[in-house]
This record gives sequence, C-alpha cells and structure tokens, in this order.
Amino acid sequence: MNYIIDGHNLIAQIPGLDLSMPDDEERLIELLIRFCQPGKHRVEVYFDRAPVGQAGVVNHGRVRAHFVLQRSSADEAIHKRLSGTGKSVKNWVVVSSDRSVQAAAREARARVIPAVDFARLLLASPNLTTASTNSDEPLSEEQVRQWEAIFKSQPKPDKPG
Repeated sequence: MNYIIDGHNLIAQIPGLDLSMPDDEERLIELLIRFCQPGKHRVEVYFDRAPVGQAGVVNHGRVRAHFVLQRSSADEAIHKRLSGTGKSVKNWVVVSSDRSVQAAAREARARVIPAVDFARLLLASPNLTTASTNSDEPLSEEQVRQWEAIFKSQPKPDKPG
C-alpha cells in the first residue's frame, strides 16, 4: 500500500509522541520505516514549518520525508502531490484528519484514512511489536524507548486515601 501522510497530524495521534518534542518528526519517521520493512508499503510523509536551510526531501528507503518551508504548509504540499499523481492516485491512501486534506484526496480519487485510525494500524504492525519472543533476551534500546513512551502516556493511578 502507498501512503501520503500529514506528519504532524499523525504525531498528535500516537501515544508517547508530542508535537512539542524536539525529535517528534524523527521518531515518527523511525516508526514508519519499521512499518514499511516487510516491503509491502511505501510512505511519503509531509511536515510543515521547516526552518530555512532544513526544507527538502529526505529518503529513508521506502519512507520519503518532505520538510516544507515555513512559508507554505504540509497541506498545500499534499494538495500539490495529489494533483500531480494522475490516475495512479487510486493506488494511494491519504492519512490526515484535516478536512481540507481529506476533501482534496477524495476529489483526486485517493482513499482517505483519518490519522487516529492509521495510528492504530501503525502501532499494531508486527514490526512494532515490543514484546520479545525470548524472555531471557534483553530489550533493545528502541524497545525500551517504546515502553517508556507507552508508560509516560498512561494516566497515573489514583492514590488510595
């Protein structure tokens, strides 16, 4: 499957990620790379508000990250990408909860998945499973980070009393 993703829109839907984190985009890209590892998916993810000198496209195998200049937006870049896709747009799924992005995708005849639904799909991917099959094997640094993110996003239990 091919996905065009509104990156900041998706970050807001992933437990343990927050738009205020300095490395939120890199963390999302890491998740997307793992999601694409079996070779079944291809992703183009768009992030807006890139500072001057940091805008551009970075390829990570099957994940292509677009960093859009501050004077534009990821939404505009996605609209432009959809209009330039032609008939192959039917092979793409647009991931966004932004109504204007969804409307542009539907108008172009692409499929649409709200960011919250894609976040569930992404986190359920077998490549993102954090449990080790061998209980004697220590967790990797990435697995520890994933578990920390999960625990940090959980509400604290009420203290008895």
